Amino acid sequence: MLDLKQLTTGVCRIATEAGCFLKEERKSFRRDRVEEKHAHDYVSYVDKESEKRVVSALSTLLPEAGFITEEGSATYQDEPYCWVIDPLDGTTNYIHDEAPYCVCIALRSRTELLLGVVYEVCRDECFYAWKGGKAYMNDKEIHVSDIKDAKDAFVFTELPYNYNQYKQTALHLIDKLYGKVGGIRMNGSAAAAICYVAMGRFDAWAEAFLGKWDYSAAALIAQEAGGKVTDFYGDDYFIEGHHIIVTNKYLHPLFQKLLAEVPPLDM
Repeated sequence: MLDLKQLTTGVCRIATEAGCFLKEERKSFRRDRVEEKHAHDYVSYVDKESEKRVVSALSTLLPEAGFITEEGSATYQDEPYCWVIDPLDGTTNYIHDEAPYCVCIALRSRTELLLGVVYEVCRDECFYAWKGGKAYMNDKEIHVSDIKDAKDAFVFTELPYNYNQYKQTALHLIDKLYGKVGGIRMNGSAAAAICYVAMGRFDAWAEAFLGKWDYSAAALIAQEAGGKVTDFYGDDYFIEGHHIIVTNKYLHPLFQKLLAEVPPLDM
């Protein structure tokens, strides 16, 4: 039986150490060593080195677990547990010295998320939760907001790299939300945005064409903070999905309604 609380403490330490590495490297960061994985989707030597460090530390913490990693440093081979890692969520922000960017680490079984840690480097905020526990930021318990009326809501709607597939959805969301909600923002880090919903800083978020590493850790934090997480089509079993909604639960029907008004997305 895993001691999830104790494991989470260890993961917080590992994520914070990786975040300190990112912050130090940013001081002498070289843009000429950035690679383009896909159109406007970047990876740097910092992402790769951060991932290697996190994988090495987690391998010691829980040797029987496999890995799902954004940059491919380690692999999952049907182990009973699996670490899901984004060593630098918000790479484009990082490249341009723009906040926020994060280190994200989740532990999952074959069927469910067990713990999540997101260290947001720029604010020095460590968000964490484990299944059946509560959600925290820097040792303080956090909760989603109680905003019910859309006119008071502060929401995120991001613009993923798959612009040809997502443009109609993005324009529809902005058209229906702009002027009707309290404010709309984009921040360039899915994990940070979800954690901001978890702590009530924002009230809702939606984004498509995501990897598991982008949302897994933060999604569990949002759930344990009282939020609602589904895919775009209302499925609570979202952990294999790519199109995710996270809200304070009160605003979930609004986002599902708006997304139902546009054609379904393919991955």
